[in-house]
Amino acid sequence: MKTYKNLKIIDHPLIKHKLSIMRDYRTSKKEFKELLDEISMLMAYEITKDLPLKEVEIQTPLKKTKSYMIQGKKIVLIPILRAGIGMIDGILKLIPSARIGHIGIYRDHNTLRPITYYFKIPADSKHREVILLDPMLATGGSAIASVEKLKEIGIKKIKFMCLVAAPEGVENFSKVYPDVMIYAAALDDRLDELGYILPGLGDAGDRLFGTK
Repeated sequence: MKTYKNLKIIDHPLIKHKLSIMRDYRTSKKEFKELLDEISMLMAYEITKDLPLKEVEIQTPLKKTKSYMIQGKKIVLIPILRAGIGMIDGILKLIPSARIGHIGIYRDHNTLRPITYYFKIPADSKHREVILLDPMLATGGSAIASVEKLKEIGIKKIKFMCLVAAPEGVENFSKVYPDVMIYAAALDDRLDELGYILPGLGDAGDRLFGTK
């Protein structure tokens, strides 16, 4: 299997286990959402391990002591609509003070090209670290278009987080933005002729919102 310098697979046993249940076509909408929350939270733990810290002095019930807190401005979470919304709640359990923006992009099923229809993020996002969220990295079109939008307004610190990625999508994304790290729970086999990830987990948006 080809390796990519800007791809990190977070293959913790709990993530593998939960992702296997998500892939199963018999998994209910309710359970699918709960598992997406849980995996997103587990992945966020790994993705944020390089956050800078500052030393502070606090008063415990017994004495003063030196301790550590996150340094700098709060993280911005930006889900790519609509399936990316399903990843927010799990991450907020770890980082409840994170700011949230939204990027609306859909894929034209004929051309497979991304179409942007909504873009709203916190005003000072260029001074913060951004985590872009989408359960799937298929052709890479939506992720590439989203990063392009973010870089256009001066955002430099960007990470992309997904559950499953296709080699074609990683390849396309890496050619355009080799400086942006991709964090995934699994690198799947390939795309089918319709642009869906194999084995994948189906259409994440449809399974999440019950719209199939």
